[in-house]
Amino acid sequence: MIQAMEAERPAPAAEGAVPAVEVRGLSKTYNGGVLALDDVDAVFPQGALTSLLGPSGCGKTTLLKIVAGLLPASEGEVRVMGRAVDGPGPERAFVFQDFALLPWATVLRNAAFGLELRGVPEAEREAAARRCIAEVGLAGTEGRYPHELSGGMRQRVGLARALAVDADVLLMDEPFSAVDEQTRRKFQEDLLRLRGVERKTFIVVTHSIEEAVYLSDRIILLSPGPGRVARIVEPEIDRTLSPEAIRRDPHYLETVEDIWQGLRDFVE
Repeated sequence: MIQAMEAERPAPAAEGAVPAVEVRGLSKTYNGGVLALDDVDAVFPQGALTSLLGPSGCGKTTLLKIVAGLLPASEGEVRVMGRAVDGPGPERAFVFQDFALLPWATVLRNAAFGLELRGVPEAEREAAARRCIAEVGLAGTEGRYPHELSGGMRQRVGLARALAVDADVLLMDEPFSAVDEQTRRKFQEDLLRLRGVERKTFIVVTHSIEEAVYLSDRIILLSPGPGRVARIVEPEIDRTLSPEAIRRDPHYLETVEDIWQGLRDFVE
């Protein structure tokens, strides 16, 4: 369980504030002429959690990796806190779907690895890593290795590593897809509590409509490839309710159904 002293939901950026991330006229063509994204415009407000949702092959992960600076755009631009992106940067951190942990390194070293690459002194980076390991509920596992952890625990180590570098924007590629449904729901609740502490901007790729509605301030729906922005949904979930009450709430259920109907139209 992610430990949090504060549980209030972070407020989105004030009207007129510079967006955390801004995408303008973004297109991506892979070798062989495959158009993955076509003229995508999107704004990701500071302090908000935005989900990218759409059918398989619509370019969600491609868009996330371009924002991360891991892939170049073919056309258009990405700006983070007003600055053009031309590669990876310290203001962004990426949580991979497959964990991407170093199998020969302990939990502590894995969590501190991003800081190690930046040349942060050992004592400082380990202190930051220990704090983030505790924050994601893994205190006491610092000396263990990835093969000794469950899939859910390995994903938490990946999240701790992203938090340790103290980036403004956390980019998460289907972060809960490798765990069972019970663990997935627990992670969702923990992520919302974590947001109340970290005050960061989250961009999350997911295939789950229910997950997107439960977690998000905004949902960007992408059309089938080549991906374009088909619609933006703001769920406006009542966060004063318990997790169980939210999932039974008529507004939550209606929003899930509305998005499902829209996505179903893509394949009919």
